[in-house]
Amino acid sequence: MKRRDLLKASLALPLLPLAWRAGAAVAGTPAGANSALAGLRTFHRVRPGQPGWPAPARWDELRRQVGGRLLQPRSPFAACPSAACDEAVRLLDNPFALGDDPALTQTSGWADAWVSQPSAYAVAAESPADVAAAVDFARQHRLRLVVKGGGHSYQGTSEAPDSLLVWTRHMNQITLHDAFVPRGGEARAQPVPAVSVQAGAMWIDAYHAVTTQARRYVQGGGCATVGVAGLVQSGGFGSFSKGFGSAAGNLLEAEVVTADGKVRVVNAYKDPELFWGIKGGGGGSLGMVTRLTLRTFDLPEFFGAVMGRIKAASREAFRALIGQFVSFYREALFNPHWGEQVAFRDGDTLKLSMVFQGLTQEQAQQTWAPFLAWIKARPEYSLAEPIQTIALPARHFWDAAYFREHAPQYIVSDDRPGTPAHHMIWRGDHDQVGWFIHAYQSAWMPAALLQPARQDALAGALFAASQHFDYALHFNKGLAGAPADAIERARDTATNPDLLEAFALAICADGGEPAFAGLPGRSPDLAGARRQAQKIDQAMQALLKVAPDAGSYVSESDYFLRDWQQRFWGSNYPRLAAAKRRYDPEGLFFVRHGVGSEAWSEDGFTRRA
Repeated sequence: MKRRDLLKASLALPLLPLAWRAGAAVAGTPAGANSALAGLRTFHRVRPGQPGWPAPARWDELRRQVGGRLLQPRSPFAACPSAACDEAVRLLDNPFALGDDPALTQTSGWADAWVSQPSAYAVAAESPADVAAAVDFARQHRLRLVVKGGGHSYQGTSEAPDSLLVWTRHMNQITLHDAFVPRGGEARAQPVPAVSVQAGAMWIDAYHAVTTQARRYVQGGGCATVGVAGLVQSGGFGSFSKGFGSAAGNLLEAEVVTADGKVRVVNAYKDPELFWGIKGGGGGSLGMVTRLTLRTFDLPEFFGAVMGRIKAASREAFRALIGQFVSFYREALFNPHWGEQVAFRDGDTLKLSMVFQGLTQEQAQQTWAPFLAWIKARPEYSLAEPIQTIALPARHFWDAAYFREHAPQYIVSDDRPGTPAHHMIWRGDHDQVGWFIHAYQSAWMPAALLQPARQDALAGALFAASQHFDYALHFNKGLAGAPADAIERARDTATNPDLLEAFALAICADGGEPAFAGLPGRSPDLAGARRQAQKIDQAMQALLKVAPDAGSYVSESDYFLRDWQQRFWGSNYPRLAAAKRRYDPEGLFFVRHGVGSEAWSEDGFTRRA
């Protein structure tokens, strides 16, 4: 979105109360939001030092309720210079260390948007009862409430100054089931293999339990330190989603604390609208999830990857290369076996970072042979990095011990003493640890563009975008080409229906070094960030010429979107708004650009009439 659109939106905000009272729809606000917000009065949450802020005795009461696990988070950079500050700086590139500090987040901020700041208090929850106590306390005392598991939110939704944080990091138990039946579905549901995961677990924990140890597969995220709960509630895509569907589509049951402080078990038979809403409706808007139970699958024999970089000698040659790849993708890769991405770099280079499942290494090499033969036959192309095809037993794909022995160059381990041996991330994700975002945009690219009559227009748009800024097509984040059953499971979620017809999610983004408040020697270059944001805007506008109505993935999107309800959830938004009104009528749970947030100020402290 252009900044002038943001200005127009801000100027329109004072008109919101009049529009709601008149029953009119505000431009850019879906009709479903009208019904979700109508009748609410002006309301102010309290901050430290303001009248109504809980007295110390009340905080002590909450501390007793949660077994002493009430914290006052302090950024380690607030006391610089000090030994604690020096240690925190040393660990800045360790995502596990960032996640273990309730005062920090995996993203340090976004230019002209937000900077990570700790909450006033935090409940280090170890049970649903702890979460319920925090929810009741926040409701009774008019507090801003925030939840953090993995802390990966690019939009800054897992932090808020002057708030009460529910920190679920220590709720990380994992239980496997041979034959799971959702509660209330005993006479109706077929038992299926599944795994129950508490809200504070990361995907590396789930993959270790399900794949490395139990030799099954659960569809989760690509980045190993992302929290399980946040990913599922946003929709959730991983490297092999083209084969197994979205994480939200594979949710069988959840335990969730609602705004009334009740701990509910929800599924297709109990509170089905709440269950549907947390399957892609965005984390933290409808309730606080404490446990999720996800379907598991038979593990393929092999997982593998195809990697390399192809450089064109001229812009004309690069345009031809893109056209050839589009045709090749449609004929050979547009199926459940292939996922991950290709990146368009430096205006003349195609970077391959593809993965496959259910194929042998030889089969994968045969798949790519025609495309590579086309490259080899033309002198205007060279390999900036050799094309490599590798395969390994699927049970070792997230096996840290296996990679340390056979391919240590692909992983980064948590090397702190006493940490779990299975904790690792992919080296390709390491540049996002603590990063400060300059700009980030995404768009689901419709599969109709792959039809022969439209491939040239698609290739032209891909090329035009590449001349403005680097970006990538993430094929695993669009479900067109997936098995029919995976698509149907995803259809029964709150995620934007655009994902069902998209062959890929286009992502164009840029960021810099961590820029936490108080971090010595780290001041973000805001002028440079704005220049990068402008280039990213130009690149995405070039792509959107062939997909003008494309939706955007809520977890990987532009902070400054104006029409976020339509872009994030499409036709599902009115139903989500109804669920919000039913389960959180007073708006206790606030997420900026989350369901029902139209009624609130940008910081979530003031609800407009």
